[in-house]
Amino acid sequence: MTRFATAAALAILAAAATPASALEKVTFGTNWVAQAEHGGYYQAIADGTFEACGLEVEIRPGGPQVNNRALLMAGKIDFFMGGNLLQPFSAVKEGIPFVVVAAHFQKEPQVLMTHPGKVEKFEDLATLDKYIIGDAGFTSFFQYFATAYGFDPAKRVPYTYNPAPFIADEASAQQGYVTSEPYAVEKEGGFAPDVWLLADYGFSTYATTVETMKQTIADKPEAVKCFVEASSIGWANYLYGDPSAANALIQEANPSMTDEQIAFSRASMIKYGIVDSGDSLELGIGGMKAETFKDFYAKMIDAGVLEEGIDIESAYTLEFSNSGVALPVKKKLLGE
Repeated sequence: MTRFATAAALAILAAAATPASALEKVTFGTNWVAQAEHGGYYQAIADGTFEACGLEVEIRPGGPQVNNRALLMAGKIDFFMGGNLLQPFSAVKEGIPFVVVAAHFQKEPQVLMTHPGKVEKFEDLATLDKYIIGDAGFTSFFQYFATAYGFDPAKRVPYTYNPAPFIADEASAQQGYVTSEPYAVEKEGGFAPDVWLLADYGFSTYATTVETMKQTIADKPEAVKCFVEASSIGWANYLYGDPSAANALIQEANPSMTDEQIAFSRASMIKYGIVDSGDSLELGIGGMKAETFKDFYAKMIDAGVLEEGIDIESAYTLEFSNSGVALPVKKKLLGE
């Protein structure tokens, strides 16, 4: 990251900070262990971007035995890194008062992988013999593709997070994240799979959302604003600047994370426009539009994943996400 870009980012946020005030401590719970897919948040800590607007941020990693969303609802943490929009929509139906305040992934990073050259276009995946899909994927994105592209649910077998069945079966497709499973297949199978990013074929949800409780927005809106904007700047610096300081924090929190895996994940996020594409090109990283929420909800109704009548406007607010603070940072880093 250039010294100029860092200074510009801090100057943008410093104007919102109260001079000589103590930093407000907040906790951000992620939905998995520390990895490059969380890089923007670690970057904002490493750069002092959170501090510039008045926050001391603790990142509390998730994992298989950690339920950070439950901690958010219990008031034990201040912000939570959500997945896609299905859970916020379902929360509205259940009367749970948490709100999406930013979307730092414009695209769901979920993919289907096929063997090299096995199919020529996405529609041809319907002709394969087997889909290796986990339970959550089967009840969500697979239902959309069954409706929109004719994928046969009878061909689905459970995904056990082991790539061996896919590697052994050329007539299969396996789910994964674009930042992770293709790397694992190449390492274990000795070939680079063809990758089909579901977001590019109609699964139009935002992902890596920042969620907080309605009461938090009411009680400390400046803290919400600071967290959202500093995170967005952190993502711009992580993707377009020097990510080394953030990567060091990631590996400190998760020593099993290798340099090679981090580099692959970061490169994949850039290549496929996971963080910065679509609405963020206009609004800045983290930006959201009501039309995107409505489009995805309509698709999930058609696929039978969600029912009609959910007040999805209660699931999000555009109050904090669309200030565009990351746009000038990105511009400087790219020399534009």
